[in-house]
Amino acid sequence: MRGGTLTYTSPLRLFWYRAEQNFGDAISRTIVSHVSGREVVWANHHACEMYALGSLMKSVSNHQAQPREKGRKPFLWGTGAMAGLPGLEFLRNVRVALLRGPITAALMQRDDRVFGDTGLLIADALGKAPKREDVVGLVPHMHFADDPRFLEIAEKNPRIKLIDVRDDDPHEVVRQIASCAHVISQSLHGLVTADAYGIPNTWLDPQGIHGGAMLKFHDYAAGIGRAMGTPIDPRQIEEVAASAPQGDLAYAGGIAEAKEALYASFPEGLKQKGAA
Repeated sequence: MRGGTLTYTSPLRLFWYRAEQNFGDAISRTIVSHVSGREVVWANHHACEMYALGSLMKSVSNHQAQPREKGRKPFLWGTGAMAGLPGLEFLRNVRVALLRGPITAALMQRDDRVFGDTGLLIADALGKAPKREDVVGLVPHMHFADDPRFLEIAEKNPRIKLIDVRDDDPHEVVRQIASCAHVISQSLHGLVTADAYGIPNTWLDPQGIHGGAMLKFHDYAAGIGRAMGTPIDPRQIEEVAASAPQGDLAYAGGIAEAKEALYASFPEGLKQKGAA
C-alpha cells in the first residue's frame, strides 16, 4: 500500500439498479471504474462494496438492516433518497463517503456540507465530448419513452431529437445528450448528464413516475446550488425548445465543487494504485 491506495487484481463490486435498462443506472459502472482505476462488476446487496449513482437509499436501508456476517461495510458514494426512510438503523452497517444532496442528508439526520451526484463525472469518465449540434434533446423517463405525445413532437419538429434512455449502449445515450445545444429531460440523469457537459437544460414534469419523483430532483439541485424551480408541462416542450437558452450555466461553480467533493471523498482503500 502506498499513498492510501492498493494494487488490486480483483474487480470492485458495485451495486446498481438493473431490473430495467436505463442509462442513468448503467453509467454508474463506468464512473466508478474511472475514479477507482479498477474493473467494476455488478454485485448484489449482500456482496457489494459500494453503492453509487441512483436513488438507492430506501433499497440500501432495506438490505443493509442487519450487519454482514462476513465482509466489510459497503460505502455510499453519491447516492440519494427519493422518499422518507423507514428507519436509520441501517447506518450502522454502511459507510457514508458522500451523499447526493442535503435533502437526503436531512432524511438521514446528518449535517453534511458537501454533496455530489456521481453522474456529474460522466464527461470526465468518457473523455472527449462529441461535437455540439443545433438540436434540443428530449429525454423522457424510461417509463414514458414510447409515449405517443413525445414521438409526435419529435416527428413534426426536426430541431427536437428524441433520446431513448433504454438504449442497450448507455454511452450512446450520453453521447446523444452531450451533442445537444439544450436538453429537456424527465430523467434526472438526463439533466445531470447535461450539467456534466455544461449544456443548459430544462426539467420536464416527471408526472408521478414513482413516489418521491420530485424529491430527488430538488435533492440533486440543492447539492449544486441550482435553482430548480418547477418542471415544465409536456405541452410546453415545443415553446421552450423554440427559445431554449444556450451559453454557460449559472451554477457551474456548484458543479465544479460537487465534482471536487466526489473525487476527494472516493474511498482510498478501494482505489487502484495510481488512480484518479
